[in-house]
Amino acid sequence: MRKHLFILILSSGILAAKPPADIDESSVAPTATPTPTLVPSPTPAATPEPILVPSPTPTATPKRTRVSTATRTAGGRRFTLDRAILTGIQQNPAVLVAKQELERTKGVIIEVRAQALPHITPRGEFQWTDPNLAGSSAAIRGTSGPAASAAPIVEAPASQISSVEGPVAAAAKTGAIRNMQQSDVFYSISVTGTQLIFNGTTYPAIRGTFFQRDSAYFGFRNTLDQVIATVKTEFYQVVVNKSLIGVQEEQVQLLRSQLKDQQNRFEAGTVPRFNVLQAEVALYNQIPQLITAQNNFRIAQLTLAKTLGLYFDPLRGDKPPLEVVGEMPYSPRKIALVEAIELGKQRRPFLKQARANVLNQIEQVHVALGGFLPTINTTGGGEWVSSPLNSSWHDISKGWIAQVAGSWPIWDSGEVYGRVKEQRALLSESKITFDDDVRQVELEVQQAYSNLIQNQQLVQSQEKNVDLAREAVRLAKARLDAGAGTQLDVLNAQVQLATAETTKLQALFGYNSSLAEFDRATGAQSTYTESFNGIAPHATRSKIYDTGSGIDATGKRKKNIAP
Repeated sequence: MRKHLFILILSSGILAAKPPADIDESSVAPTATPTPTLVPSPTPAATPEPILVPSPTPTATPKRTRVSTATRTAGGRRFTLDRAILTGIQQNPAVLVAKQELERTKGVIIEVRAQALPHITPRGEFQWTDPNLAGSSAAIRGTSGPAASAAPIVEAPASQISSVEGPVAAAAKTGAIRNMQQSDVFYSISVTGTQLIFNGTTYPAIRGTFFQRDSAYFGFRNTLDQVIATVKTEFYQVVVNKSLIGVQEEQVQLLRSQLKDQQNRFEAGTVPRFNVLQAEVALYNQIPQLITAQNNFRIAQLTLAKTLGLYFDPLRGDKPPLEVVGEMPYSPRKIALVEAIELGKQRRPFLKQARANVLNQIEQVHVALGGFLPTINTTGGGEWVSSPLNSSWHDISKGWIAQVAGSWPIWDSGEVYGRVKEQRALLSESKITFDDDVRQVELEVQQAYSNLIQNQQLVQSQEKNVDLAREAVRLAKARLDAGAGTQLDVLNAQVQLATAETTKLQALFGYNSSLAEFDRATGAQSTYTESFNGIAPHATRSKIYDTGSGIDATGKRKKNIAP
């Protein structure tokens, strides 16, 4: 089977204002196979559909030269969101494993299909017997097959010659030979072909392998969607942690200036020593939060690098493995929950993979039932055997072989019945799993929707709160300078400002990560257009992977739909 590739048209949820429309997989016809890569659209306002077009994959690590670590880190490892997604698709281990699983199932198709195709087998045999053994006065050898015709017959009594079979007996009866000296070399060559005529297991097994390949194909798509959502979340985690460092640095700077101001006032004799101590305690309480934010930022960078499949570069030392370029976006999206749930059922490759598993298990039941049926094989070919009297290549016997063999297990003590019972139970399990997967998709969509609503409300509530907190800090400092306020008021106002800024950043991160999860749960994370060279999956040729509402586990319309 030739190599099977496909084009992926990937629509990033962060880049799209609304989910892209669904496609009809059955309408896609096989065409030439290009090399799939990703070029995301940079515009977040409209509904972009970044297309995977041919582009060079990341090249191998070039020969190292004496280049500074800072140059390598800043020049070669700067990642925007689009580049991070593309790198994750190309290098993430989960994607690579899913791709190899797809190749494995293609090999299973070839292996099982070969059982129904002809098998041609050449065989050869060569035997040499020491003449000293051939000249002994031992009794006539009672071998079978070609070895019997080549066995030496030495001075047998005339009364026994009549009981000898084969060419030696015929020669003895004609009186032509009394003491026959046979050739010490024997060889034979045969070329035979076997062909399965009928059985009840091979053809259902072949159909099952195609559903296994479809399952691997949808598993590959599901892995891609998961990796895209993970890359988005981890990218935004790096961005928000970097912003949180800025918040903590700002607070530390404010507290340092506050401490400096109180020290100046204490030296001037206008405030007691207690004010200086209070300012120092507040500063040193804030520094650990800055250290924690810096560590969280480093850990987030390392986590993203691992997801992108980046190796550790010894030249960078303790420098960060990558640099993230981008801001935390906020693009509110209007979402209808009922339509989103239905979209998730129709588009999620997770459900389509479960459907393929059910269809494959149906074929496995048919394979088990085929054990009750007979098996018929045919064999044919030619054979060339050397002469028992000499080793000349021209004095050989040749002819054709034809055979038809059949078997039918009339009584096997319940072996086939037990296998059928086992496969039917597995089929029931796969149907139950599919129904539960449908409910899982419904749950994931509703959870992502609820998280979106929560974080959207948090962002809206904190947008104005940050401005109010900044104004409160300004007024508290002004009151302290005027002698109408206290130092504690200033410190409290600064704490409230840091809390408001942190809450806003966390809400922005929560909204964008929830949006990435919502796109994954609804199947809107990416859009696929299949183009295959070779055997195309059932997904491109039939409606059996319609997983919308009202369709059961086997792809048939439900008769009675429960409310």
